[in-house]
Amino acid sequence: MITCFIRYEIDPFKKEAFAEYARNWGQAIPQNGADLIGYFGPHEGSATTAYGVYNIESLAAYEAYRARLAADPRGRDNYESARREGFILKEDRIFLKNVSAPHAKLVLP
Repeated sequence: MITCFIRYEIDPFKKEAFAEYARNWGQAIPQNGADLIGYFGPHEGSATTAYGVYNIESLAAYEAYRARLAADPRGRDNYESARREGFILKEDRIFLKNVSAPHAKLVLP
């Protein structure tokens, strides 16, 4: 299992457009075969940094998933909306492997 981290630089005046984009991925990503952890938008600190994070089995599974996502009507509409509205200024993608698992159970004070 690998985790895809997408770092976005977004237009700070179009945060709501990015949030709508993220909500759409909240439906399309799981329906096309990736385990979505979530999309995270600016809250405190930077007004231009956002993230999308999901798990997928392998890079080969990722390639098949991307093809399904591009063919999905919601996926196509979301890509087109981002292009048309211009709220994403930059996008970087990296794949990482969780090397700290297994984790201890959370202990609350």
